[in-house]
Amino acid sequence: MKHAVEECDLVLVNAGSSAGRDDYTSTILRNLGNVFLHGIAIKPGKPTLLGSVKGIPVIGIPGYPVSGILVLEYVVKPILGSMRHLAFEAYPTLEAVLSRRILSGFKYEEFIRVKLGYVEGKWIATPLNRGAGVVTSFMKADGILRIPMNTEGLEAGSVVNVERRVPIAMIQNTLVSIGSHDPLVDVIGDHLRRNHPDLYLSSSHVGSMGGIMAMRRHEAHLTTIHLLDETDGSYNVSYLDKYLPNEDLVLIRGVKRTQGLMVAKGNPKNIQGVQDLVRKDVRYVNRQKGSGTRILLDYLLKKENFDPDAIYGYDREEFTHLSVAVQIAQGSGDCGMGITSAAKIYGLDFIPICEEDYDIVTRRAMLEDPKMIAFLDVLRSEAFQTELIAMGGYRIDRIGELIFV
Repeated sequence: MKHAVEECDLVLVNAGSSAGRDDYTSTILRNLGNVFLHGIAIKPGKPTLLGSVKGIPVIGIPGYPVSGILVLEYVVKPILGSMRHLAFEAYPTLEAVLSRRILSGFKYEEFIRVKLGYVEGKWIATPLNRGAGVVTSFMKADGILRIPMNTEGLEAGSVVNVERRVPIAMIQNTLVSIGSHDPLVDVIGDHLRRNHPDLYLSSSHVGSMGGIMAMRRHEAHLTTIHLLDETDGSYNVSYLDKYLPNEDLVLIRGVKRTQGLMVAKGNPKNIQGVQDLVRKDVRYVNRQKGSGTRILLDYLLKKENFDPDAIYGYDREEFTHLSVAVQIAQGSGDCGMGITSAAKIYGLDFIPICEEDYDIVTRRAMLEDPKMIAFLDVLRSEAFQTELIAMGGYRIDRIGELIFV
């Protein structure tokens, strides 16, 4: 620090501030100079440290990637502008409809990364993962939504101002998918970009029911669903009839995929099926309410007459198959319901339980949209299907077939 302030006009200490007891930067600053602030009311980025040594500004930047990026953008950049007498141009804003509810704390101004899309004449903002360490969410973001302090959050359908970070043309060329998670959606996005560099696929994982509600509010071009009808064992169509009546919809056949229990390599707890979830030594990682996987689990528990409250971890919710797999791979959970490909990605063992229909729903009018035409071309392509089969756990007998609902 002594050396840096002799040579520099501004000193940044990367990963130099935290909320923990081992934050030594503040101690060093107090010994050598001044600490003005240790912690600011923004999220992510709260632990930011502002001080000086011999009149040289020193900023401790949090180590979590998204926190660091936001502090550079909203704290460091204005300080640099002031020092150099530069006025940085503000990001353009876009008025958009929020696709799902956001809860926020009173104590902070919160910066939410969002995907943007243009659906049926309106701009749609869909929140991405809010974790301070999830740098991919920043890379995927089309804009930043700022929620002021003393605000509990925002309801779905709210009109919000978003700081836009990408060109308007890019948003207009984006196919908006809101629904159930499966890694195959990301693979489709990769193939779409290879074949059509001017087109983009924005996928937000809110569960099958969340996807149906997004379609109902006309906030998505398509949704991905896998919803079991307990009365007859069929998938998806009965939910469209119930929640989207009188809509001119098309169900695009996707895949038959295997659902089962993901467990650690070698299955150290010797978990064999749903009956083992009620064991006291088993920590379960669940999916969120409204997801097709959660509905399937509840059906299986009801069928076996098991009480969900007897499952340790039943209330512990994750939003994707991959996030469930991560928890198990890291040892913070023993098992969770998921799909073969997610288990394979993280080197987990997999106990098959059943096969389900994972389908795509759009409106008939979208079949003439160039973005949807390109999407269907990828879905039906040999290159995509070959990669899908290699991922494991999928059957593609009727993939790409259209059923008018």
